[in-house]
Amino acid sequence: MIDSVRPRRWPAYALALLFLSYTMGKAAFALQARLGFPGGPPVSDAETASYFLAPAAAQWLAAASGLLGACVVLATVTPLGRRAPRSVTLPVLIVMLLAVGYGAGVMVVDGFIGIGVGWHWYHGVLGVVVIGLFLEMVRSYAVATRRVTR
Repeated sequence: MIDSVRPRRWPAYALALLFLSYTMGKAAFALQARLGFPGGPPVSDAETASYFLAPAAAQWLAAASGLLGACVVLATVTPLGRRAPRSVTLPVLIVMLLAVGYGAGVMVVDGFIGIGVGWHWYHGVLGVVVIGLFLEMVRSYAVATRRVTR
């Protein structure tokens, strides 16, 4: 029988790996001054021209957000990170869940239904996996840091 009280760390490690992969992809495109993501749908020249930031700057900001996301996710499973107040960490995780969930949700809907972005079915599968991993990581953190009253 699986002990549901024991926190699981592997979802956080898997998410950190995904965030770091995202960071590397965004950095690769930043070096090329291109919008988009390696393996994702192409961004047209018209969309690039209408973008309010230079493509390289936008990609470097996205790479920084991926690195920050990996650090926050890893903080949920490290002893130092677990010392952070739960009242601060849980809202940060919820905001991250909303942001990541939105992006992954677009991949899921476009991958399986098609809304014109250009994601394929395997991107939709990845989106479902990311949402599931993030939900499990937040649940695991909440269980591990809850107060036990007796």
